[in-house]
Amino acid sequence: MGSIFKNKTLLITGGTGSFGNAVLNRFIKSDIGEIRIFSRDEKKQDDMRHLFQAKFPEESEKLRFFIGDVRDLSSVRGVMYGVDYIFNAAALKQVPSCEFFPMEAVKTNVIGVDNVLTAAIEAGVRKVVCLSTDKAAYPINAMGTSKAMMEKVIVAKSRTVDPEKTTISCTRYGNVMCSRGSVIPLFINQIKAGLPLTVTEPTMTRFIMSLDEAVDLVLFAFENAESGDLMVQKAPASTIADLAQAVKELFRAENEIKVIGIRHGEKMYETLLTNEECARAVDLGNFYQVHADKRGLNYDKYFTRGDTKRNLLTEFNSNNTARLNVEQVKEKLLSLAYIREELESA
Repeated sequence: MGSIFKNKTLLITGGTGSFGNAVLNRFIKSDIGEIRIFSRDEKKQDDMRHLFQAKFPEESEKLRFFIGDVRDLSSVRGVMYGVDYIFNAAALKQVPSCEFFPMEAVKTNVIGVDNVLTAAIEAGVRKVVCLSTDKAAYPINAMGTSKAMMEKVIVAKSRTVDPEKTTISCTRYGNVMCSRGSVIPLFINQIKAGLPLTVTEPTMTRFIMSLDEAVDLVLFAFENAESGDLMVQKAPASTIADLAQAVKELFRAENEIKVIGIRHGEKMYETLLTNEECARAVDLGNFYQVHADKRGLNYDKYFTRGDTKRNLLTEFNSNNTARLNVEQVKEKLLSLAYIREELESA
């Protein structure tokens, strides 16, 4: 951690989730001043408090826990005093549940983000990075649609705030391996129970990232993004069939793989950058940076003067990115502490 975080206060909304835990493991022994965890589940906060007190007894004093809900602007305002930086990870992110309860997704993913940004701007927070998803690109489900609207809120807010006071940016990434609700822990539990591994559609492709890589993307955005920017990491992908086979081989399992069909609101492949976004994308090596369209509503002046150049990249999706084979997926899985621990206990 560079000196940019030295003695600073970082707020993580939805901080008891997989991402929040990964950030704490990365930051807690750094020179950061304070990390605030803001969420609505007191049980998860209590578990997290005890876990980090046991793991990092000397550094755990940097942690502070706040009960609240991003849906409630007053409770968000209550955690903002003295905050320098925010990682906004609070979200409803399971596709089927959002499909059945779309207004709940709107309340957290759209209104909640607006509340966080409103309170952050009022409090003079220096930088805010919001976490989005590949499902926001060409959305076909309620979760993706709510995240797409969240991104629109972020860009709109960035137009009306002084970037010298508050910088607001967004990261978009694909499936994070072994995060809450992901399919890999499900496969492992099915193997342990002697059940078939349930695969929705074998040829379906998904981006593959580790939690550490998700944190890397947020930190890269934190240090490099301009206000309104969308930041994307060039993640590889795998078919669901290869992912299931890789888990089977790692655990030396004989369980059959059972195809159960696509669930509500699922895509065959995921998109990290749309064709339209690619036209404005800047290639930064391992990342893409997409600047917000900061034009005003007076379009007339743009009719006679425009930029006709565009990026040669068309769409960046899980079908045209680097495709991992079974052996490469196994190697990626073995880099995860969760997988190594599960293998040791198997």
